[in-house]
Amino acid sequence: MSNPIGVALVGCGNIATAYVEQMKSYPEVVIRGFFDLDATRSQAFAAEHGATAYSSLDVLLADASVEVVVNLSIHHAHFEVNAAALQAGKHVYTEKPLALTYAEAQALVKLADTQGLRLGSAPITYLGEAQQTVSQHLANERLGPLRLVYAELNHGRIETWHPNPPPFYDVGVVWDVGIYPLTIITAFLGPAVEVRAFGNVMMPNRTTLEGEPFTITTPDVVTALITLKKETLVRLSCNFYTTSSKQGASMEFHGDDGSLYLGNCFHFDADVAHAESESDFTSLPLLREPFEGVEFGRGLQDFAQAILENRPHRAAAAHAAHVIEIMEAIDTSIASGNPIKIGSTFPTPTPMPWTK
Repeated sequence: MSNPIGVALVGCGNIATAYVEQMKSYPEVVIRGFFDLDATRSQAFAAEHGATAYSSLDVLLADASVEVVVNLSIHHAHFEVNAAALQAGKHVYTEKPLALTYAEAQALVKLADTQGLRLGSAPITYLGEAQQTVSQHLANERLGPLRLVYAELNHGRIETWHPNPPPFYDVGVVWDVGIYPLTIITAFLGPAVEVRAFGNVMMPNRTTLEGEPFTITTPDVVTALITLKKETLVRLSCNFYTTSSKQGASMEFHGDDGSLYLGNCFHFDADVAHAESESDFTSLPLLREPFEGVEFGRGLQDFAQAILENRPHRAAAAHAAHVIEIMEAIDTSIASGNPIKIGSTFPTPTPMPWTK
């Protein structure tokens, strides 16, 4: 392998800890440093991990040893940080979402192409062992013609555990967590062509862990019907209200000849089960020993490997932009009460190399 890829992280919030701990085991990357608007955070990360605490984003972008910027900032800053990094000549791997509008997502994809740079985006849970097991069975057409997908995301009340919940409620449940099953579904089954959606503010008045009240105006419960290009119908249901539902974060894929069940769209070690048509489910073995929970850095590792191997990376920006068009269409359909057409497409991500 060539020299490891130098990376710097922008944003030292909750997710940064998981990224850094996982990145430290990847021979493909070396951490150059950190930047956060709260300097005490970046200084703490830099001290713990033996790297640089950058005083500003501009200083980070001026560091020639940084080849890839990993953007872990809050949702609202994603477009600005991603654009600045690309304009500075850096490859970018960003946490989800790529941007908060489809127009901005398109602009980033075009900018990366113009600059001759790579742009990758989470979520990448479709690369997990359980998810890739589902993908293989779908590709083998064991279910016959696939007609119906159920995707559930009962994510509960963020204010009960997160120190800064308002930005998550501002962007809404679809953009924060509905994006996970949407990315899995489109990665495995291709692009969407139409969306119909309904949303409601179920619990407007919330309180932070510090006891500060805040009010939400973006729907915290959303149901969407999404038609895929291959005419499969998807029902997506997600909420920021309860985690007590037995449906959890599960997914079901139903065809004429059988069904597949994925117990959790996040976890790489989730249960996977198969049922012949109208029969009981039987557990399936995963393709290999799974990572326990979520390996958030897996997409970044593949991104770095792709640079070193001069091949396409899996978490492509065009796919992320398509999912953003779907989510924007969900918001528009909720506001207008009308079905919304989807026009974009993307290359299908290749399976992981360990699939059979």
